[in-house]
Amino acid sequence: MNANKRDIESIWIDPDDAPELTDEWFEQADLYKGGNLVRRGRPTDSPSSIVQLDSDVLAAFRASGQGWQVRMNSVLRDWLKAHSPA
Repeated sequence: MNANKRDIESIWIDPDDAPELTDEWFEQADLYKGGNLVRRGRPTDSPSSIVQLDSDVLAAFRASGQGWQVRMNSVLRDWLKAHSPA
């Protein structure tokens, strides 16, 4: 008897059902070289931009630890809610 054996359900996935790897997919992918992350992938619908900031402002946000760019974006978004950019 096999009363002690667990039933293992096999789920077969057809490799032909895999999505096509397009140029857009590769642009959004993380880039690794030798197991080290070289560039984090970015969604194409939300491009980042380069902004010049005073070094003391940048240093203060960087000193706040990981996620400082998200916090900086949040602060700027809150400012826009209270002020007219024009």
